[in-house]
Amino acid sequence: MQNKRDYYEILGVDRSASDPELKKAYRRLALKFHPDKNPGNQEAEDKFKEAAEAYEVLRDAKKRSIYDQYGHQGLEGAGFSGFGGFEDIFSSFGDIFEDFFGFGAGGRSGRSRAQRGSDLRYDLSIAFMDAAFGTETEIDVEKMESCPTCEGSGCEPGTYPETCSSCNGHGQVSRSQGFFTVRTTCPSCRGAGQTIVNPCKSCRSAGQVRTSKKVSVKIPGGVDTGSRLRLTGEGEAGPHGGPRGDLYIFIHVEQHEFFARNNSDIICEIPISFIQATLGDEISIPTLEGEKTLKIHKGTQPGETFRFRSEGIPSLRSGRRGDQIIQVAVKTPTHISKKQETLLREFAQLETDSLSSKIKNIFKGTVERAAR
Repeated sequence: MQNKRDYYEILGVDRSASDPELKKAYRRLALKFHPDKNPGNQEAEDKFKEAAEAYEVLRDAKKRSIYDQYGHQGLEGAGFSGFGGFEDIFSSFGDIFEDFFGFGAGGRSGRSRAQRGSDLRYDLSIAFMDAAFGTETEIDVEKMESCPTCEGSGCEPGTYPETCSSCNGHGQVSRSQGFFTVRTTCPSCRGAGQTIVNPCKSCRSAGQVRTSKKVSVKIPGGVDTGSRLRLTGEGEAGPHGGPRGDLYIFIHVEQHEFFARNNSDIICEIPISFIQATLGDEISIPTLEGEKTLKIHKGTQPGETFRFRSEGIPSLRSGRRGDQIIQVAVKTPTHISKKQETLLREFAQLETDSLSSKIKNIFKGTVERAAR
């Protein structure tokens, strides 16, 4: 035990330091020099072991008394030779490592207290055009966050959880039944291995409080009703320092007054007159990005469709845009002038004469073929 530094000096405390002060000092050093935070750093590893040994002695009233009177040699004579390795340290101070790493025994053994936070769902309604071209919006999400008062410990500031006296920090208690030993969850700490003597007044020892947070959501062009966006880490905070859950945004696209949608294609219906359908015309058609001219050919029939290529909605996967499909609806006028009626009757007579002539020719040809 020669050439060892003074234990009080290692922890940076006075010789009259109280148990909470010793624990606080050791927590600070253990967090700073923990091997998981300093991989491959031999100096940090040595300081981590040195701090653990100092705390092991000074937290024990008997060992501390021997050390205060006789120093390192006195401890050596009493049979204390430090820790054999990391496993000894972690098994002795697992409750401390749980406080700031969220797992027992430095991740090597012991029960796990850290839990993943819950995932959250948010239903978001967006306009048709925003779904087509994408948008960015801000939403308010209610969720559980780490308590700012106690920083998630559940304890009043300046205090710390204490090792459960019922299970000695193991989280389980044993009882014998004949030849068998049965282990059950400790009823006092409910498996945590620790008890909170001075609970935080803000969160009542829960370590979390419900709060509202503004979250920015970037919506890509091409989403549709039923599309789901995942925002990693925007769910609820995990208890005891566990990882956060995720936030899932479920999209609901509002209907458009003019356009309908079929996958990446958009569909619209355009009314035209009987005259336009008969004689043809050029008309302006609304598109997602303005107006475009559509040429109606002569003799267009009701229900006939036209297509604007690449004027639809971009695909989420490929980015390629669908088409705009225009359905023609020929409208029959309900109110016409006497002159319009006269002209239409003349037109109808011509159509009737032409149709009668066609029918007669067909009938005549059928009779002649039958007579042969």
